[in-house]
This record gives sequence, C-alpha cells and structure tokens, in this order.
Amino acid sequence: MSKNSLAGAALALAAAMPHAAFAASDHDLQQIRNEIAQMKAGYEARIQALEQRLQQAEAKTAVVAQQQAQVASAAPVAVASAAPAATANAFNPAVSLILGGTYANLSQDPANYRLQGFIPGDDIGPGKRGFNLGESELTLHANIDPHFSGALTFSLDADNKASVEEAFFEGKGFASGVNVKAGRFLSSVGYLNSQHAHAWDFVDAPLAYQAFLGGQYKPDGLQVKWLAPTDRFIEIGAEIGRGAAFPGNERNKNGSGAGAVFAHIGDDIGASHSWRAGLSYLSTVAADRGYDDVNSTGAAVNNAFSGSSKLWIADAIYKWAPNGNTTQRNFKLQGEYFRRNENGTLTYDTAGAALTDAYASAQSGWYLQGVYQFMPMWRVGLRYDRLNSGTPDIGQVNSGALTAADFRNLAGYKPSRGSIMLDYSPSEFSRFRLQFARDRSRPDASDNQIFLQYIMSLGVHGAHSF
Repeated sequence: MSKNSLAGAALALAAAMPHAAFAASDHDLQQIRNEIAQMKAGYEARIQALEQRLQQAEAKTAVVAQQQAQVASAAPVAVASAAPAATANAFNPAVSLILGGTYANLSQDPANYRLQGFIPGDDIGPGKRGFNLGESELTLHANIDPHFSGALTFSLDADNKASVEEAFFEGKGFASGVNVKAGRFLSSVGYLNSQHAHAWDFVDAPLAYQAFLGGQYKPDGLQVKWLAPTDRFIEIGAEIGRGAAFPGNERNKNGSGAGAVFAHIGDDIGASHSWRAGLSYLSTVAADRGYDDVNSTGAAVNNAFSGSSKLWIADAIYKWAPNGNTTQRNFKLQGEYFRRNENGTLTYDTAGAALTDAYASAQSGWYLQGVYQFMPMWRVGLRYDRLNSGTPDIGQVNSGALTAADFRNLAGYKPSRGSIMLDYSPSEFSRFRLQFARDRSRPDASDNQIFLQYIMSLGVHGAHSF
C-alpha cells in the first residue's frame, strides 16, 4: 500500500471516533435520568405513606384529648360521691400497748407500809404480794391538722382500776421553738416525772417521788415550753393547773390552783459522753388534805392539812456510750434532790375533836442511781434513796393541847432504801427484770423486797426522752 493510502485511512478513522464516544455518553446519561426518576417516584410514595400515618396519629390524639376532657369534667362528681368512704377511714391513729406485770415477795405486810414522818400521797408503797398486773398502758396518738396533734393514754393498775393517765392536745410552730400542751399530762418538773413507768430503770419510783409527788405528778392544765435555737440544749417552761394532784387536792374553786416553772440544759462531751441538768419549782395549795394517823392511845384518827406546798427539784443525768453506740455497752448516772416547805394548819381528828392549829414542815430527799449495760441485752443497776422528814412544827403540840405521840406518823425520821436490779431485753419491745431492795421506810421494820417484772411493748411507740 502506498503512503498516500495509509494516510487517508487514518484520517477516516479519526473522523469516525468522536461520534462513537458521544453516542455512548448519551446512553449513560439516559440511564442516570431513569434511575433518578425511579428514586424520586419511590421517595414520593414513602413521603405519602408517612403523611398518611401522621394524619392518622393526629386523629387518634384528638380523640384521646376529647376523652380526657370528658373525664375531667365528670371528676368532681366522682370525687364527691366517694368522699364519705374516704372520710370514714381518715382517722387512723398510732396505737401502742404496754403490758406490764410483777411478782412481789415482801417480808413485811404491805398494808402497814408508811413513809415515817411524811403526810402520804396517792401512790406509795411496794404494792401487793404475789403475782400482780403492773401498770399497763394503752396509748392512741394522731395528728389533728397541720397545727395540732393529740394523745390519750389509759392506765390499768393492779387493782383493776382504769384511769386516764394522759389526755392532751399539743400545738407546735406558733413561734420559734415554742410548744404548747393542754389537757392532762406528765409534768416536766424534775427528770423522771415526765417518763411513763415502763421507761423507768427500776420497778418502782424513788422514795422522794412517793413522798413529795404521790408517785408521779400529772396536772390537768396548760404547759408552755420554749427550746432555744442554740447548739446546746436549753429548755425553759411553765405550767398552770387545777391543783387537784398531790401535793395539792381537789378544792372546788375557779382559776388555777397550781403552778410550776422549770429549766433544763444539756450538751455532748465529745462523741461518747452527754449530760443534762435541770431546776424545777412547783407551788400548789391543799385544802383539808386528809391522811390516817395513830394517836397516843393507839386509836386510829384522820387528820387534815390545809395550806401551801412549795417544792424545789434539782436533777442531773450523765450518759456514756462508746462513740455514741449504745447497743454494746453504755452507762447512765442519774440523781435528783427534793426540798419541800409546807405552811398552813393541821386539823387533828377531823371526825371527832377537830382541833385545828398551825403547822409547818421543811423536808428533803434525794436518790442516786447508776445503770450499766455490760453486754448486749443485759443491764445491771444500783439505786439508793434517802429522805429527811425533819421535825414538823405542830401548833397543838406547842400549845400543850396534844403531845407529839398523838401524831405518831409525823415523828421525825430518815427513811432509806437500797435497790439492785438485773434486766434482760431480748429486743427493744420486751424486757424482764429481777430486783432486790431493802426498804427502811419505817423505824419499826426493815422490808426485804424481791420483784420479778415483765414489760412488753406492742404497736407503734414513740422514742423516750433523753
């Protein structure tokens, strides 16, 4: 082939190649367009499906909202119709029951028990021999409204006598740290008086409580306490009452017949020690407060005191527990001192001679006790009581109308008693106690006393005071 022929063929091939390339490029572009169209159609279908689901969901929401509105409009009628059933179960107080009992072995007849030199009060002595029901208590407590709460405690003693031990309402939040109580309550004078008997560390009350408060002072009246807003515990309070509780008595008069003031202070000493001390003053009046005595001939007579009774009480308590943990070991030392002055008149033989003249006495007493928990659930305690009746100033004796022998039970004496106890508490709701005491409350006999006691707590019971 000549060179001219080869050159012509090459030129013809070069002219044909661009047309083939452009033809291939148009085909690819068409395919892409088709794919885009298909994708667009698919997305539009999916968008339409989502829009339909959205419309259906909005429709359902509207229906639910309409139903809720209908229920809300009908709710007041339903609540009103259900109100009586709710109100019937609204009063649901906390209920607690204390079951207590004792077995007493006494070497002297308890019917002849007396605190020599003291005009006796309501509740003195060791109780009856043998098995006895102790002081069992039933307490109901509930909130009344946001401002007040109320409590009622019934007491059942060994003589099957039921009485109201406490019945009061209590208001808080009237002012900073102020607490108000009205009704019948355990007075806050002294230390032990404000505690229920089941919380005592010994079976019976100290001799000073029996001599000066008739066992325990429970006025009917009004109490106001103020707790200082300080790190150290400072409490100041006052009480006014009818004055019917010993050392006063029922006088059938208007107004207040007794008044008391008290102050308590306490604090911690590190993590293991704490203390509290207090001072209290109680003033009341008695009118023909009778008691039984024996005259110089041995005949029984009934005498009566009328006049003022003023009592001072100083109390203190110290507690120890390693790092504040009382479950393993702890120790408590507690004591109170009492001093009372009574001035007025004494009537001899109210049913017979009825001789009345001046009377005055200055008497005192104290007790000191220690209780040690030496291992979990086991405690041992020791208590010593001492009273001093002094020598009363009796007008009939001073005038010579009668002799001191005509007031045998008021002759000067210093009653005393020593007690030791061991108790076991399987839990915080049960306790068993063995106690031995040698009581020298009367000069003519010493009484060896053995007590076995059980205390069982059922239901909700509030924490005891410090």
